[in-house]
Amino acid sequence: MTIWVDADACPVRAEVEKVATRLQRPVIMVTNGGIRAPQNPLVTVRYVADGPDVADMAIAEGVVEGDVVVTNDIPLAAKVVEAGGLVIRPDGSTLDQRNIGEVLAMRDLMQDLRSADPFRQGGGRPFSAADRSRFLEALDRLARRRR
Repeated sequence: MTIWVDADACPVRAEVEKVATRLQRPVIMVTNGGIRAPQNPLVTVRYVADGPDVADMAIAEGVVEGDVVVTNDIPLAAKVVEAGGLVIRPDGSTLDQRNIGEVLAMRDLMQDLRSADPFRQGGGRPFSAADRSRFLEALDRLARRRR
């Protein structure tokens, strides 16, 4: 099992490295240049060209069955699940065959609602310490189960 990270806007890179080191799992962080490579030999940083969805395409093309991908990007998550991988979001929630269809449909609906009403803006709730804790616990449990 390899842990892939959609790294540019990922708030839990340090937590991924912590779990990967403890369980001796390889990590590939994909970025268009926004991060520096850590000294950890288990962590590889793969730099991709700047552009829309370039990092997502690199992850989708590289992931194999059994891999785990850390991302908040729902279309990427759908591709990962289709390839047999599992997605964990920075808030600790997981996406797999059971729930990706519903999450993708909700994302599309919300995108349509935002485009129909220019005053309906705003993101979700802010990322919290509780989210970070849930992520750490969920990734650790998932990696141990896949061991």
